[in-house]
Amino acid sequence: MIDPVVDLRDVRDGAVFADVRWYLDGRSGRAAFERGHLPGAVFVDLDRWLAAPGSPGEGRHPLPAPEVFAEGMAAAGIGDEDTVIAYDDGGGTIAARLVWLLRATGRDAALLDGGLGAYPGKLESGPVSPAPAVFTPRPWPAERLAALGDLDAAAVVIDARDGARFRGEVEPVDPRPGHIPGARNVPCRENLDESGRFLPVEQLRERFAAAGVTAGGDVVSYCGSGVTACHNLIALEHAGLGLGRLYPGSWSQYSATDRPAATGA
Repeated sequence: MIDPVVDLRDVRDGAVFADVRWYLDGRSGRAAFERGHLPGAVFVDLDRWLAAPGSPGEGRHPLPAPEVFAEGMAAAGIGDEDTVIAYDDGGGTIAARLVWLLRATGRDAALLDGGLGAYPGKLESGPVSPAPAVFTPRPWPAERLAALGDLDAAAVVIDARDGARFRGEVEPVDPRPGHIPGARNVPCRENLDESGRFLPVEQLRERFAAAGVTAGGDVVSYCGSGVTACHNLIALEHAGLGLGRLYPGSWSQYSATDRPAATGA
């Protein structure tokens, strides 16, 4: 399997570029795609294909049914044997969800380092209608996931949200401010340098080590709704620290329960 982060120069011939732009403020990712995207890229809708409908009991972006995910990939022209290079315009913080879902089910997929901004040429515009492909549903592997009841026993729990949300100073969308008690804050956007590319591997290792992560150790990653948490999981794997587990419900599920919440650093 390819490294989960690739430079544009190292993308294999025949790889499928997947644009996974999505915005918390409600802007349309599809509209952004149609205004300009990498040549030959297809659009993958986060809400429709990479998540099930949200609820207080399951969180804002629960994992989709494998059959729904497979339908979305097939409709985007992504087949069982394709290598997928996903990108967005936020350093891969959204596109990481697609990459994680594909890699967790044994498919070759990676984030494009630098995202949309890494492409030096002229972008294409307009809608794209790819030829449908064959994509076989596979169950989500239990060993790559953590549920609400698993959090207390996890060795290290890391929170990918920015510091202000982690500390409980602001909470724009979820029921309560704060974080899961005992969690360490590893803001996913700080995996990147000023140009939106991943930090060198040694610096990534130092970031995770400061949060108590050891190579091959049990790590559970969460965020607001289980999307940007995937960026930390991709960074962990890229840095050679292991695979980690995703808590899909994340803070949007946890904060809707009566479990205790922590605030501050």
